[in-house]
Amino acid sequence: MRRREFLGGRRITTKKSPPAQAQQSAMPVIGYLSGATFEMMREYVAAFHRGLADAGFAEGRNVAIEYRWAEGHNDRLRALATDLVRRQVAIIVVGGSTPGALAAKAVTETVPIVFFVGTDPVEVGLVASLAQPGGNITGITNLNVELIKKCLELMQSLVPPATTIAVLVNPGNIPQTATEKRTVQDAARVLGARVVILNASSPSEIESAFATLVGERAGALVVSGETFFLTQRDRLVELAARHAVPPYMPTVTSLPPAG
Repeated sequence: MRRREFLGGRRITTKKSPPAQAQQSAMPVIGYLSGATFEMMREYVAAFHRGLADAGFAEGRNVAIEYRWAEGHNDRLRALATDLVRRQVAIIVVGGSTPGALAAKAVTETVPIVFFVGTDPVEVGLVASLAQPGGNITGITNLNVELIKKCLELMQSLVPPATTIAVLVNPGNIPQTATEKRTVQDAARVLGARVVILNASSPSEIESAFATLVGERAGALVVSGETFFLTQRDRLVELAARHAVPPYMPTVTSLPPAG
């Protein structure tokens, strides 16, 4: 099976895998690894299957798919990636998770890996270069981290000039957070803004971060597009509303319905 045939379905989506006994042994298997939850990525299921169909593949007919969900727990990703390698999948697709892509790269040098991330894949060490990825890994990036400066500019235009802007990041996602912090600090210097960086990698730490936000009298909040925060977006919106702090929070892009 050629790797390019899967790139048409790079907007990866998911549903629960059929029982192993129902899969034909000769059928190639795609391993899909996500740091998110099935519910978050539900709309991507149809898109992924449409992409596979365009390439001539249909789940259960001539290809099987094994899904693995970390559900916002990045520490689970390496074990999930290892399990996919153990099951001898033909390819691993990593959807929207820099830690997931790094975990997959760490556990195999032979199984092809296709990723979709929001960071610079060269800077975080996923690939050697954009033109020549090298090794067994390739993919696409939407460079969400690069949009942080624009987010800060937008917030600064919407709130009084003296207002402090809080930025919430996940310290558990070391590669992405390091880049985000540097981008925030550079943007703050250019804009002349006061920015407070808040850290959270668990629901309880989100509560603590908002307590700090209130203490710092922050008038606006920019939330990282990191997967953990996407799994907590309802709680984040609730807390922002309670404290009357306007948030900017990237979300999973809605896709058009099948038809």
